Amino acid sequence: MNALVFALVAALGNLAGGYAVVRHERRSLVVIDLFLAFGAGFMLSVAVLEVAPEAIARRADAPLFILAGYFAVHLAQHVLVPHFHFGEETHRVSARQGLTILAGLLLHTFFDGVAIASGFLVSDHLGLLLFLAVFFHKLPEGLTMASVMLAGGRGGARALAAAGLLGVATILGVLLTEVSATLVDHGLAISAGVTFYVAASNLVPEFQSRHGWKMPVAFFGGAAVFFLTRLLVERVGAG
Repeated sequence: MNALVFALVAALGNLAGGYAVVRHERRSLVVIDLFLAFGAGFMLSVAVLEVAPEAIARRADAPLFILAGYFAVHLAQHVLVPHFHFGEETHRVSARQGLTILAGLLLHTFFDGVAIASGFLVSDHLGLLLFLAVFFHKLPEGLTMASVMLAGGRGGARALAAAGLLGVATILGVLLTEVSATLVDHGLAISAGVTFYVAASNLVPEFQSRHGWKMPVAFFGGAAVFFLTRLLVERVGAG
């Protein structure tokens, strides 16, 4: 299977999320909000049960790179960037803050591409699961970036372009992984750390304080769909 094709589909998720917030599609925004919790459950399951074990089995130094991936996302999104959270931005931000958030998310989305490419380098089975893990948080990701741009006074076209840049970074991550010996060797482990961070430290805190049953059901539903998807992929013989 071609990892680049899957990266292109994932990139469209960024644009769809950005389009929803630019066009004020309230129903779409509600659905994307549920994707945030669903994606967290799916991503966490993939990272714990598929990516980390595979990375450790392949390289003895994998835990070090898993930790490095985790720290890298924290540095990009919460140390170098003064204000960041997933979801629609409802407060005014400065143009400079918008650009720093864009820079932080570009690093994150680059490693989305590394994750997809690294998975397919191992097997179609793992590549498909990692693609889905990436895709399920692409909608909230695009929504976040576009809403930050709007909150910083940018117009709809620039907001949508910023969401599109996240998709471009994902495609670049795939292309560089396929030609970089370092990413071929360590990309899977780094991707595990990045996936852990996005699921547990970015997405879960966004919904765990909310009341009601929809978010918990979506979260546990994401984990349940992971097991179902893994079973289906195994039965059709992918990888």
